[in-house]
Amino acid sequence: MNGTQSAALMARADAYLMNTYGRYPIALVRGEGVRCWDADGKEYLDFLGGIAVNVLGHAHPAVVAAITAQASALIHCSNLYYSAPMAELAELLTHNGGLDRVFLCNSGAEANEGAIKLARKYQWRRGFTAKNRIVSLTHSFHGRTLATVTATAKPAIQEGFGPLPEGFDYAEAGDVAALKAAVTDRTAAVIVEPVQGEGGVMPLSREFLQAARAVCDEHGALLIFDEIQCGMGRVGSLFAYQAFGVRPDVITLAKGLGGGVPIGAVCATAEAASGFAPGDHGSTFGGNPLACAAAVATLRTMLAEDLPARARAMGEYLLAGLRRLQAKYPGLVKAVRGMGLMLGMELAQPAAPVLAKCHELGLLVNVTAGTVVRLLPPYIITEADADRALEILDQALAAAGAAA
Repeated sequence: MNGTQSAALMARADAYLMNTYGRYPIALVRGEGVRCWDADGKEYLDFLGGIAVNVLGHAHPAVVAAITAQASALIHCSNLYYSAPMAELAELLTHNGGLDRVFLCNSGAEANEGAIKLARKYQWRRGFTAKNRIVSLTHSFHGRTLATVTATAKPAIQEGFGPLPEGFDYAEAGDVAALKAAVTDRTAAVIVEPVQGEGGVMPLSREFLQAARAVCDEHGALLIFDEIQCGMGRVGSLFAYQAFGVRPDVITLAKGLGGGVPIGAVCATAEAASGFAPGDHGSTFGGNPLACAAAVATLRTMLAEDLPARARAMGEYLLAGLRRLQAKYPGLVKAVRGMGLMLGMELAQPAAPVLAKCHELGLLVNVTAGTVVRLLPPYIITEADADRALEILDQALAAAGAAA
């Protein structure tokens, strides 16, 4: 049952906010490290991390200090001027594998929107004015703008928003033959998530990504990696493409980039970035000093402490525990999968009851694709944190099995 303070906060929000989210009945007010607390003081172990955002956990000292210092100096100045945090962030990204050039924005949807625009303008500048189609994959998720909704090959996400923009084609995720059939000489770019998050935590194979690179090269199309969820150390390397050994032309980032502060980025090779000229694209708030300072602090901490390697090691530890649960509940747990600290446990039934029990017992995870319990914890988790999460999942699975 919700306590008095939580219930009051939720009622207040429900009275005024648009009904766009199926929020869980939890009202959070404070976080520290891998734990957070609701308005009534109940403690939760956070293995969702704001949906892959809080990579350093809650209230990390480096991020707090950076935000505090920047807020007292310069919060916003627009892109009509230069700022030191903007330059430092772009330099850090490019020097550590983020291709050659960076455009800074506010979110993942904006980053993907920018990447789509860049791909089309790049082809247009080369004289290929009819080369404007974008190929994306089934089970994908690329954002909530009209263009990114169209790139998301899910009718339920698109329904009611028509007419949708023209120029999008789809291929079955993981099917090389289908991808080759979808890409033509009119294709401006192919956009893929190396690990599909909303689609059920589905890593694409190295072979499929290599094929995507080859077919793009064959047709003169750009290859875009949507690393909004799987990038920034999540799968065990700073950029997800590094884990697969396939270099794209464009990378989109957001979520973990700012350590909790909204920020997104489009990273591109010098060749792909040549598609944009002054006036082609922009963002009033994109690259503002406050968000960039938070991102610099987050990125410097990740690099100094080699947190992508920690995510890889802790991911292996957690995945081994999930496999033990699969062996313990073979009729309930169909599969466990993922990379680094981007993990999913697919059930043979709707996962909502398991999620509710996890919340009751003090573990924050969520459900994607209806039957997949998704874990996206901060990279700072310990083995003791992982053991506690697995213990709660064990109890939640036992309860779900007993109720079935």
